[in-house]
Amino acid sequence: MERRHILEAYVFMTPFIIGVLAFFAFPLFISIKLSFGEIVKMKGFKIKWLGFDHYIKAFVWDVNFAPMLLETIRQVIIQLPLIIVFSLLLAILISRDIKFVGFFRVVFFLPFLLGTGHIMQQILEQGVNMHVLSAARQIILPDEMLIYLGPKVSEMVNNFFGVIVVVLWSSGVQILLFLSGLQSIPESLYEAAKVDGATEWEMFWKITMPMISPIMLLNIIYTLVDSFTDISNPILGYIQTNAFRRTQFEYAAAIGWIYFLFILLLVLLVFLLMRNRIYSTGIEGGSRDENEFN
Repeated sequence: MERRHILEAYVFMTPFIIGVLAFFAFPLFISIKLSFGEIVKMKGFKIKWLGFDHYIKAFVWDVNFAPMLLETIRQVIIQLPLIIVFSLLLAILISRDIKFVGFFRVVFFLPFLLGTGHIMQQILEQGVNMHVLSAARQIILPDEMLIYLGPKVSEMVNNFFGVIVVVLWSSGVQILLFLSGLQSIPESLYEAAKVDGATEWEMFWKITMPMISPIMLLNIIYTLVDSFTDISNPILGYIQTNAFRRTQFEYAAAIGWIYFLFILLLVLLVFLLMRNRIYSTGIEGGSRDENEFN
């Protein structure tokens, strides 16, 4: 019976394995090969070895790549904590026993379904996000007030609302993950804490946060990867421009691998820094005695 289950698992995994080998492994190998060489003959696809020339060019000669990379990092650093905090607060709100809770859950997840890939690109090209941004800004701060405050304040306000729009459109999956984590917390922990006189603030830090700490780590890593691979990311557009408009496939492959390695190292660094702390906190939080809430 055990062998049969193993065989069934391999049967179901076969399409995925074939797809990876046929459509992922070979292009991956060619991409690595291109980043270290130069195409000398398209027929037969002969590549001349150049070593690290394209990688050196990205940081020494290319005046666009490094500033784009730094700007992308700056945007992610700003958006990451906002997305995590916003999605956690919304998950806590829609996890409560309120009317029309199913409707609110669909509404908060709907932007993720509509705002990904090609659809999101078309929305941004048509300027829908700017119209929404302008309408929201005029409700809170009318144009007359912005004119009175000056151009610098107006620019800061526009940038702030621009970040808020991105956060709203990028929190769907995180909300679902936090919601699943919140629903997995035993209700008996909160009941015991209330009996001991714990406040909502104490229960949040001593029960909720420790118990959802693994989900927190997952959301942080997911948000990092999602932000760096977003359709509006200038680095991805720059790689596409070099590859398909300038036909510099070798250089595009090189900067693509630089970008990939940077994201991989950043994710590994975050995982290593937070894994022990988060998981130990989660274990301690799950095994605490009710007397701690006194």
